[in-house]
Amino acid sequence: MELKMRNVKPVRVGDCLLDGNKIYIQSMLNARSDDIEGSVKQAVELEKAGCEIIRAAIPDKEALKLIPAIKSAVKIPLVADIHFDYRLALEAAAAGVDKIRINPGNIGDMDRVKQVADTCREKKIPIRIGVNSGSLEKELLAKYGSPTPEALVESAMNHAAMLERFDFDDIVISIKSSDVNKMIASYRLAAERCSYPLHLGVTEAGTERMGLIKSAIGIGSLLCDGIGETIRVSLTDDPIREIEAAKDILKCIGKRSGVKLVACPTCGRTRINLIKTAKEVEDALKNTEKDITVAVMGCVVNGPGEAREADIGIAGGDGCAVIFRKGEILRKIKEEDIVPELLKEIEGL
Repeated sequence: MELKMRNVKPVRVGDCLLDGNKIYIQSMLNARSDDIEGSVKQAVELEKAGCEIIRAAIPDKEALKLIPAIKSAVKIPLVADIHFDYRLALEAAAAGVDKIRINPGNIGDMDRVKQVADTCREKKIPIRIGVNSGSLEKELLAKYGSPTPEALVESAMNHAAMLERFDFDDIVISIKSSDVNKMIASYRLAAERCSYPLHLGVTEAGTERMGLIKSAIGIGSLLCDGIGETIRVSLTDDPIREIEAAKDILKCIGKRSGVKLVACPTCGRTRINLIKTAKEVEDALKNTEKDITVAVMGCVVNGPGEAREADIGIAGGDGCAVIFRKGEILRKIKEEDIVPELLKEIEGL
């Protein structure tokens, strides 16, 4: 699928260039900010899992110690998440952070905003403006009556204007809501109003089950519109699950390579334990980087035909299965040999 492209002002975050040509996967540490060892360990695990930009909360001066510790342990860019205290932003910049997440409107007077803008310009550190329903200014709530998409986007543009006033435009914008429809509408409006890179996410999406569904709808819809340069799947769960989900969303829309699994939902014709088999195949291939489609089908009536586009696949029989490639049957195998034989064929592709 050829996705539409938006005209984006390129912004560099460490070695990541946010220009629309690649969608970068983000996550945030959820280890305590005063647990340096635990935070570093989690950052390393996230990098191994495929995270490309890591964010860490910097709630106080003590948390600034996270920056050099994490930077020495991973190669991917680090974002400092800062609220209210402009001094933390200045010190995070001095400590070598790759991006700062801060709302210019909540750090004090314009002199403070200028200090942050000047420092970040000098050190070539971009700023992410993060707006969400819970942080909307009182005057905008009064104007619009609630955190509407128009209110959220106006807030983001106002924050950006504060930085632009001081000749700073290395800006990334996020406009998050826990309401999927509102989130989609907000980003679509923002994409019309500015050319800054957009960081997509459904905030407070929930636990894994509903969080995945909300994020797939919200993030996926926007990416298919050509909107979004970096994404985070926010889950009340282990951040590693966020990375796995983000990769799967990107694979589904053709923005990442990797195995795509096709599996039928089974029916009364099925004579093998297809559900168990499909899960075993999925688990075995989750770290495979080959850009292939693998089919796990319940019967030979529809299997090779319905999944003829698959690079390799199996179709169940009565206690057995056939292996097929691009719809052509290769050979028959026993049910207990399905997974190892299928993996053997995949290794040869």
